[in-house]
Formats: sequence, structure tokens, C-alpha cells
Amino acid sequence: MANLFSRLVRRAAGPASGFQAPPDTKSAPLGGLGVAFYGEGRAVWTPRDIGALAREGFQRNAVVHRAVRLVAEAAASLPLGLVGADGAGPHPLEALLARPNPREGGARLLESLYGHLMVSGNAYLQASGLDGVPRELHALRPDRMRVVPGPDGWPAAYDYSVGGRTLRFDQDVEGVPPILHLTLFHPTDDHYGLSPMEAAAVALDIHNAAGAWNKALLDNAARPSGALVFATSAGSTLSDAQFTRLKGELEANYQGAGNAGRPLLLEGGLDWKPLALSPKDMDFVEAKSGAAREIALAFGVPPLLLGLPGDNTHANYAEANRAFYRQTVIPLVRRTAEALAHWLEPAFGPARLEPDLDAIEALAPERESLWRRVQAADFLTTDEKREAVGYGAS
Repeated sequence: MANLFSRLVRRAAGPASGFQAPPDTKSAPLGGLGVAFYGEGRAVWTPRDIGALAREGFQRNAVVHRAVRLVAEAAASLPLGLVGADGAGPHPLEALLARPNPREGGARLLESLYGHLMVSGNAYLQASGLDGVPRELHALRPDRMRVVPGPDGWPAAYDYSVGGRTLRFDQDVEGVPPILHLTLFHPTDDHYGLSPMEAAAVALDIHNAAGAWNKALLDNAARPSGALVFATSAGSTLSDAQFTRLKGELEANYQGAGNAGRPLLLEGGLDWKPLALSPKDMDFVEAKSGAAREIALAFGVPPLLLGLPGDNTHANYAEANRAFYRQTVIPLVRRTAEALAHWLEPAFGPARLEPDLDAIEALAPERESLWRRVQAADFLTTDEKREAVGYGAS
């Protein structure tokens, strides 16, 4: 079966083929027609909704997937302790956080919570219990939750939709409100948080597109973009309709990452003139590395921890690991612990939850340095030294 180009050429071949060109034709400067065809086309960006970000980011991008897991697992592994507990058995709040529901332990629940925060910028916890005392905590999916503002503009309720049904959680209740809504800072939204993935969406699209392009090049034996030239003879030119159809077929069948490197079958005076840089000259590897570093920056993860080359910010892996905990994990855990304690205060009374920093192996050198300095301070009493290193008086 004749291909697109041979069909068009035979239609434009002139009197020899019995075809008469219509009066309205394209003029061909320099005796030929050049159809410029650029492979990159118009940029297509991922929609900024939770489903698209989760699908294109966490599910399909290795850098995002690892960054989210690294933050969520590191933050969830920090045990939360109740400051000022009398020590006469476990406090009910600590017991609830240790075993929030029959299906999950505390670390698993918190990992889901931090993961939702990283992917969507929002995380929701539901408290269920009896007589105003929470007995179970459950993490709810942010893509199913909707804020219902009250007359004053602040959230009055939350609608959770699943399976065609919507359940409303009114916040104006006695005791603990049923929903705790955690958000990351968003400068232009009163109710919803800003995901790090949304801030890195451009770099995410570049990273994904570079990977898709490289895969297509391998599948199709890469060819650069260029111009399709029709060497016309006297009296034979392409009409407007033929020109438009040829351009449309090129864009539909030979443009985009999925068609990268697809070979052309040229007949009847058609010639392909490469115009664009080759994939080697464009250096996709460097483009992907730059996009990956931007993604890591948005999540607050040192590129060194993700195995990305070319980052000279940290002297070594241990220093990068300390910076990761100090600048990303610990602030996130402290904000979450403060929100949890404040939310559950009506049931368990005033409390302050703090992460146990002694459980962080990466910070061991800092603790050792502090202990040596405190131990050498002869002007401090034993109780003052204990308080200086975070322990209560003996």
C-alpha cells in the first residue's frame, strides 16, 4: 500500500500523471518545497492535581519515589515520647500512638501520614472512639477528602467520598474533633497544602520526558528532526490542502516521544534534511541529572543520599545524612507531634510530644561532642548536666 508521501507526490506530479493542480497552490521558493518538522513540539505539563502527581511522580519516577520513601520512613522511625510523663505505666496517649488501630502499628500509620504529606501536601487522621475518648486512629486518603468551609471561612467539616458515597465529618463536636488535617505551607491557599512534588513538577516532567524519549530512541533507532523537502519540477507544486494534510500526518505519526526515531519512507522526489541536534549532542543524561537534583531539592533530600552524581554541597555521606535529619526530618516530626498533641488534648489533657533524637544514629557524633563539653564543665552540678543533655534531674 502506498504511503502518505508517495500518495501526495503522485497527486502533485503534474500532467504526466493526469493530475491537474488546482489554481490555489503553494508557491515553492528556490524550486522546491521545504516542510520544517521539529520533533520537540509544544511542552505538555502534568496537571497539578493529587492523582496526576501521584501517578506521574511517586508511581512512575524513581527519584520521587525514593525521596518520598526516604522522608516518610525516616520520620516514622523516630519514636515520639511524652515529655513530663510520671513513668507509672504507659500513658494512654503513648499507648494509642503505639497501637493506633488493629491493622497497623504506630510507625506504619505515621509512615502513611508523612507519605501523604510529601505527595499531596495534605494528610488526614480520623479519630474514632467512645464517650469522646479516641480508641483508634486511621490515615485517610487526601484525594478523597474535601474541606467544607464554615461561615467564618475556616473548615467546619470534611467530606470523604469513596465508592459513590460521601461521609461528612463535622468538626464542631464535644471533645476531640474527628479529623486532624495536616498541611505543608501554601502561600495562596487557605485550606490545602502545597506538595513538594508540585513545586518540582517542571523538573519531574523533564525527568520523565527524558526517560520516555531515551526509551523511544532505543526502540526506533534514533533519528534527529529536520525538514522534509519536495523537489518540484516546473508546474508541479503542492496545493494548500496537500500541504496541510502532509503537515498534519507528520505531526500525528512522527512527532513526540512515542514516535522518536521512527523511520521515514521517502518516494517521488521527497528528501529528508536533518536540522536539529542529535540526541548525543542534546545530552539527555545531563538533563535528567539536573532535573533529579531539582526534585531532591524540593523534597529536602541531599542528592548524595539518592545516589545522584554531581553534587558537591556535602563533604561526605555522613554529613549529608546529618543535614537530612536536621533540616528535613526533625522539623517535620516536631510539627506533626505538636499537631497531634494539640488535637488529642481534649481527651488526654495537655501534653507535649517530642521525638527521641537519641534514636538517630546519624546524630551520634553530635551527642558525643555535647556530652564531652558538658562533662568538662566543672561549674555545673550533676542535675544541671543531665538537664543540659536532655535528661531530667536525678
